[in-house]
Amino acid sequence: MARREISILGFSFLDAMTCGFGAVVLLFMVINASVDLRATQLTSDLRAEADRLEVEVLEGHENLVELRNSLREIEDENVLAQGLSRRMLQTIEELRDELATYDQLTLARREHINQLMADLKSLEESTKRLSGGVPSDEVPGDRIRTHIGDGDRQYLTGLKVGGNRIFILVDSSASMLDSTIVNIIRRRNLPDQRKIRSKKWQQAVGTIDWVTTQLPRESSFQLYTFNEEAQPVLDGTEGQWLDSGDAEVLDDAVLSLKKVIPEKGTNLYNGFRAIEAIQPPPDNIILLVDGLPTQGRTPPKKRTVTGRQRAKLFRSALERLPSGVPVNVILFPMEGDPAAPSAYWQLALATRGAFLSPSGDWP
Repeated sequence: MARREISILGFSFLDAMTCGFGAVVLLFMVINASVDLRATQLTSDLRAEADRLEVEVLEGHENLVELRNSLREIEDENVLAQGLSRRMLQTIEELRDELATYDQLTLARREHINQLMADLKSLEESTKRLSGGVPSDEVPGDRIRTHIGDGDRQYLTGLKVGGNRIFILVDSSASMLDSTIVNIIRRRNLPDQRKIRSKKWQQAVGTIDWVTTQLPRESSFQLYTFNEEAQPVLDGTEGQWLDSGDAEVLDDAVLSLKKVIPEKGTNLYNGFRAIEAIQPPPDNIILLVDGLPTQGRTPPKKRTVTGRQRAKLFRSALERLPSGVPVNVILFPMEGDPAAPSAYWQLALATRGAFLSPSGDWP
């Protein structure tokens, strides 16, 4: 059998092809491994970025919720502020209407007061002519207290301070701070000591001081103040009569009155109820006021009151006044209440009392 010849060139080609294929496979594997590594690293970076963005989105949602809550609170506050603003505007409008009403009534009130003052002066002159200018028939030295005045101020005034039981009722509401509405509003916000030193209130206190010097020695008295409620100036004496012959009691009563602070509204109904409650009833009433009441039997529904309503409150208060007792009225007229002088003058006339509207420097 003949030997087969082997071609060296054929084996070399196959080896070269095999080596080349192996090199290609090895290169592919190296490149694929490098790509997988880069892809894994890139995926990790993208996942981290996605996580970061997700956290930012969650934080954004939380901030959005907080902003919505804040916006809701701001809207609620805005609604509340609008409501307060409307109420303030309504109050301002009511005050403007009230001031406009007072301005319209001021001229009529002044003319009415001037006419009443002229009538009063004429009556005083007639009284002096009838009495021959003679002072009171009192025995000198019979008075318990004295009040130093000037000239005519110690002569007959027409005010009736006699009787066995004399009830003195003094208006201590905020209107006693001044005679004008604007100054009353301004003064009621002052400290208490400055309220007490108000000129109008000091004149009222001085008037009552003078009245106590005219009380008969053998009589009894009681001194009350009233604003929204009525109370005695001496604590613990409610419903009791005090001895006019006791100088110490009179001094204590006047001293306590000097410490009273004018404040709050005017409720004449409660003032007359205090007179009605004391027993035995008085046989003489001295009433010091500056205008018609602003409150009555029930609490007021509005902050302002019209002149017609004040007149109605006055008539309602008269129902609590004991019948048959003279009422001596001392009126310190104020701005914006033109009906007061006529109403109180008629009260004094109907009860056989006296009506006095003193000048600014009396007593």
